[in-house]
Order: sequence, then C-alpha cells, then structure tokens
Amino acid sequence: MFQVMEQDTHPRQQARYIELLRAQPPADRLLKAGALTEAVRYLAEAGIRERYPQADETEVRVRLAERIYGRAVALRLFGPHPALT
Repeated sequence: MFQVMEQDTHPRQQARYIELLRAQPPADRLLKAGALTEAVRYLAEAGIRERYPQADETEVRVRLAERIYGRAVALRLFGPHPALT
C-alpha cells in the first residue's frame, strides 16, 4: 500500500502522515496525486530541456516518453525519431 519513507523520517511522523492521508476523501487524494504527477512531469521536462537545449517540442516529448515508458513504447509512439537512435 504505502512504501516506507526515507530513513530520516521518524516513525511517529510517518505514522501521522499516513493517518492524515487516509483521513482525506478519495477525491482529494486523487487531486493531490495528479498534482504530484504533473510536478514530476514538469521537472522531467525541465531536465530534458537543460540537457538538450536545442531540442524542439517534439524532441522533448520523445525523450520524455522514453524516460517514462521506455524506448520500445517511445518507438511505437513516435517511430524512428533521431532522439531514439
């Protein structure tokens, strides 16, 4: 269900955090999960743009797909794009 947090989190705080999560309505938890997913995607795109400053939007999307879903899926989605060679 929940993965163990980093070892620097005191067990009491970890238990309280999980308790607070469980107390939230499912819709609120879903909204928060969506917001976290969006934030991770934004950070991944920013990392790609920093590493490949000349990349256009398509290349960023291709590289993001490869990072998230793997090379095989990116190839199925985008075909033999130069970023995948």
